Amino acid sequence: MAKIAVVTDSNSGLSQEQAKRIGVYVIPMPFNIDDQTYYDGIDLDEKTFYEKQTSDSDITTSQPAPGYVTELWDKLLKDYDQILHIPMSSGLSSTCATAKMLAEDYKGKVCVVDNQRISITLLISVMEALELVSYGMTAEEVQKILEREAKQSGIYLMVDTLKYLKKGGRITPAAAALGTLLRLKPVLQIQGDKLDALAKARTVKQAKNIIIDSVKKDMENRLENSVHGENAVIQLAHTQNMDMAMELRSDLEKLFPGQKMPVVALSLSVATHVGPGVFAAGWTRKVPEILEKNPSFYLDK
Repeated sequence: MAKIAVVTDSNSGLSQEQAKRIGVYVIPMPFNIDDQTYYDGIDLDEKTFYEKQTSDSDITTSQPAPGYVTELWDKLLKDYDQILHIPMSSGLSSTCATAKMLAEDYKGKVCVVDNQRISITLLISVMEALELVSYGMTAEEVQKILEREAKQSGIYLMVDTLKYLKKGGRITPAAAALGTLLRLKPVLQIQGDKLDALAKARTVKQAKNIIIDSVKKDMENRLENSVHGENAVIQLAHTQNMDMAMELRSDLEKLFPGQKMPVVALSLSVATHVGPGVFAAGWTRKVPEILEKNPSFYLDK
């Protein structure tokens, strides 16, 4: 059986300490803040990030340096036969495309997975990869399964302010000004490779109900036999808004009893564009191969 290393980036939400504990390797995403470079989870934590963001620092994201990535791969291949590299969605960053290009020189020893996930959905993919590898699957076999599942997920989030979407160029200044004037609470969605607008809510409560309805419709229309969430993993996330994330979880638990629904922080890359005050719900389809082999796997996640 081939020895396979699982690599992801800090957009998964895994800290270096957590990754070490479960046997995953995490590449820290770089951030440029006021012309200084920081690395997620190394010299940039949530507290520092939000302090700088709310003080109007100029924050941009970038992809890991190619040399950093290949140096890690070269080091791992001294102890592993193959590498399963699972970066953030190709539609949200060029990180995946760069990794695929770099992997061409590794003659099949590095498989780059583009299953179009980020944050809470990417984290589940990483855990599933570890489980599938434990069954003796090759990196190519795991890659095929994860990429097959690419569209079987969704994230819905309420944005407290349009300020950061404007700064990132995702909406026009005029749209931001109008939204601020009307005190709108936009609800966005991440479906695979895109961050898109879903609806405009007038109140936080209305935004929360839109998120709940969106998850409910997905369970009914996109997943078989999942009216009560049977075939999905549902998670909650936020950016500096734990109270609303917990309230959203409480409402979702009434619809989908039996779900554990952990609450985690959205990745700092997403937070760069949406700012603080966000609350979100995300889901992913349970992988059939895992359900067949280890039905209790998702109960522990």
